[in-house]
Amino acid sequence: MRQFIVLGHDAPTTPDFSLDDLAGGAGRLDVLCRCVNSAFFLSHAIREDVEVHLVLQDEVTVRFEGSDLRRLNPDERSTAALIRNALEEKGEAIGHMETESSPGVHISKRGFEPVLEEAARKGTVVELHEDGDPVVDVAPPENPVFVLSDHHDFESKEADLLADAADRRVRLGPELLHADHAITVAHNYLDTEGFARY
Repeated sequence: MRQFIVLGHDAPTTPDFSLDDLAGGAGRLDVLCRCVNSAFFLSHAIREDVEVHLVLQDEVTVRFEGSDLRRLNPDERSTAALIRNALEEKGEAIGHMETESSPGVHISKRGFEPVLEEAARKGTVVELHEDGDPVVDVAPPENPVFVLSDHHDFESKEADLLADAADRRVRLGPELLHADHAITVAHNYLDTEGFARY
């Protein structure tokens, strides 16, 4: 299993946003949608061994589960529609318990810390950092959990939680990448170096 946790600092936590203005009126939800698409799409298939957790303003988490995912299309607008549908079901989520809004899409009232703790129990947390070891020099973990941020840097509390939870600190290359591109590179690293494990 591969997991990606993406923090959306400005992303909406209610369904009151326009699908026609994801970059402006929806708090850069376009960035999160691109991350979801990068995490799941292959040329003619969906990666079933992937989970994506979108943590919205440290209040709400929308989780995509590849093995059950349906109706995901390779455009930002339809991905945003799945997120909006999940937010419409937020009232059905009780505390940290999830509710499923559509096949493979779940919502819960959880922030970053409980999501990170649960993911860490299932896998190896990998901190992506410019001062980390080159990813090509590191053996791929069995069940990696990559944590990324949207267009903002991690806040100090988030960085501290991640530093405490991370088993490894790696860099994907010599240049800083957008979150969705980092996901693509991480997949390539795992596909190329660790294909026998998956």
